[in-house]
Amino acid sequence: MSQKNWHILVVEDDPDGQEVVATILGHLNLSFDVANNVAEAEELLFRSGTTYHVAILDLALPDKNGWDLLAEILEDPKTASLPCIAVTAYHTSKLREDAIRAGFTAYFAKPIDATAFARRLEELV
Repeated sequence: MSQKNWHILVVEDDPDGQEVVATILGHLNLSFDVANNVAEAEELLFRSGTTYHVAILDLALPDKNGWDLLAEILEDPKTASLPCIAVTAYHTSKLREDAIRAGFTAYFAKPIDATAFARRLEELV
């Protein structure tokens, strides 16, 4: 599949975090939707009919957390194979290990390294 056809869901409540990811995705010419919380993400993922090729999930969100949303994604047959990338400002090496073990495809600490992030996205689809 060509990158140009990707559609990405960004679940991030922080405007600065949204801007960083939007800038990276924009440079890659990728389309994306932004959800400010898990409730908005659930609407987009499970009820909107939109197909996403990657989901970028902040682990700390105001309503539920990215871990809970990942569990929902993995439990739904329609989204179970969706690659999910964890991003967090609360980085530890144990948290990275836990995220990958839980089912995240990739993990990035904030501030996001734009080059590494873009490379990982290109590897996913």
